[in-house]
Formats: sequence, C-alpha cells, structure tokens
Amino acid sequence: MSTETVTLDNPIQRGDTQITDITLRKPKAGELRGLNLNDILNMDVNSLTVLLPRISSPMLTKDEARQLEPEDLLLLGGAVANFLLPKQLREPSSPDA
Repeated sequence: MSTETVTLDNPIQRGDTQITDITLRKPKAGELRGLNLNDILNMDVNSLTVLLPRISSPMLTKDEARQLEPEDLLLLGGAVANFLLPKQLREPSSPDA
C-alpha cells in the first residue's frame, strides 16, 4: 500500500498532543465516494477536507481538516494528487544518479 508522510509547517494541537506529521495512504475507490477526482487533483478545499480524514494517520477530524493552515493543506493536497496520477506522470521520488 502506498503511503506518504507529510511534515506540517503548523502542528495540530489535539489535547496535550501535538501532531507534526500526517501519514496519508493512497485512497481506494470507496474512500473517494461522493468526490470528484478533478476537484481533488485541482486541490479543491471542500474535497480535500472530506477526503483527508478518510486516509490520514493519525486520523484527522473533519474540524481539524477544516482548520489546517493553507500551506499545510497544500502539502497534503499535493501528496493526495500524486497518489492519483498514473505512474508515467508522477515525479520520481528520488533523482537518478
């Protein structure tokens, strides 16, 4: 299963715990239900705030997803968009030497 860990610029405070890293897993079709793939690829805020709680660890609440700073939403949205691209369109994870 494909995953990507994103380090947030602005950690999320959850009680006494500070969340600095979010691991996202590649969404399955069921987790995309009710969403438009084009909206996700275009990093539509509403679509991302619905999808992120479905594929994040630790699991974000809908409220936490809505409260993300724009730069963190962009980082997470980029990771999600990369999952949806066909292999030939994805950027390599490490440059060839």
